[in-house]
Amino acid sequence: MSSAGGEHDADATAHAVAEAVARRSYGKLVALLAMRTRNVAAAEDALADAFAAALADWPARGCPANPEAWLMTVARRRAIDGARHRRVGDEVANQLAILADEIDDREAGALPDQRLALLFACTHPALEPAIRTPLMLQVVLGLDAKTIASAFLMSPAAMSKRLVRAKNKIREAGIPFNVPEREELPERLAAVLEAVYAVYAEGWTDPLGSDTERRDLAGEALFLAQLLAELLPDEAETLGLLALMLYAQARRAARRDAAGEYVPLSAQDPAHWNTPMIDAADALLRRASAFNAIGRFQLEAALQSAHIHRCRTHRPNWAEIVQLYDALLAIAASPVVAVNRALALAERDGPQAALAALEPYADDPRLADYQPYWAARADLLARTGATAEALGAYDLAIGLERDPAARRFLQRRRMALSARTSG
Repeated sequence: MSSAGGEHDADATAHAVAEAVARRSYGKLVALLAMRTRNVAAAEDALADAFAAALADWPARGCPANPEAWLMTVARRRAIDGARHRRVGDEVANQLAILADEIDDREAGALPDQRLALLFACTHPALEPAIRTPLMLQVVLGLDAKTIASAFLMSPAAMSKRLVRAKNKIREAGIPFNVPEREELPERLAAVLEAVYAVYAEGWTDPLGSDTERRDLAGEALFLAQLLAELLPDEAETLGLLALMLYAQARRAARRDAAGEYVPLSAQDPAHWNTPMIDAADALLRRASAFNAIGRFQLEAALQSAHIHRCRTHRPNWAEIVQLYDALLAIAASPVVAVNRALALAERDGPQAALAALEPYADDPRLADYQPYWAARADLLARTGATAEALGAYDLAIGLERDPAARRFLQRRRMALSARTSG
């Protein structure tokens, strides 16, 4: 009789605890699960299974000290099992959601951050190198195909097709997603660095942080870059990337005046820059250079450092900057580098030399919608006296510019050029 009474008491206690948890925490638990599964119905099903398991387990074993944590752990495992058996939606996203939950369940891992682990999971050797970074940007970091396409100077349709083909290959070939071991990270690093920088660059285009759709992408990317530098302190390019981002971030507040208008680098007041951040970037770049393993991000960081030095000292250093761009073109040639090199060349050798350097890219389809190319071309043409062509280039640059303040800056330049011509 006493045994039956004890079982009844244990059963009643388990039910009472479960009901209390349901009353105070059900909504929160479903929300936490749904953040991982992106499926509210699946989250509710998994949580219902967890409550059923609790009512079977707790009377016999006793109620746990933290019943919410117990329920969450069981529900997550149920959700993982459910996702493994579902073949709906974006299978790559499903695989990575499963992997994310498995990472959460581990006592310890090689990587200190779930997103970082998932980024490295997208660097499987069976995936073409060209698709690894776009895949990370879409399925791990949440950028849409249009934004990713812009970062790679492609049309949104072409980027969407590339991503679909990659996901089909993953499904058909059964390519598994897993977090590489620590010793494998250096050989998989390049695509991860590229993804983190692409996210930073996208956040950089929203200097006031007012675009809620893009969140604080710059801050998120900086956090990931700092983790990478701590995780792989002997990899020169991780240090170079963080230095590059810190140099840029240090000048972020100076890109707008008190009225919110755009201020180009040449007109910025260095007193408004973040000196401790620049000092930290300088130290990182010195550490990186000690490895004698020059790379893209170190060169880009060195360029930022050179620009900062010129603005602080008011001493022209365009020959050094052109030399750095020459080195960057040699190891990471792209139309973007060519455009920036041309602007530096204009300061060293004049605008006609810069236009001649850009001539090979005149019909490059990657530059057709690249706003900085048209803004640079407009400025160079105006300086050579080719006013009609300059006005046309300004029109294209203004139409392509997403930032209202930068658009107004270009409009003022165009108006000034037009006024000089008519006058």
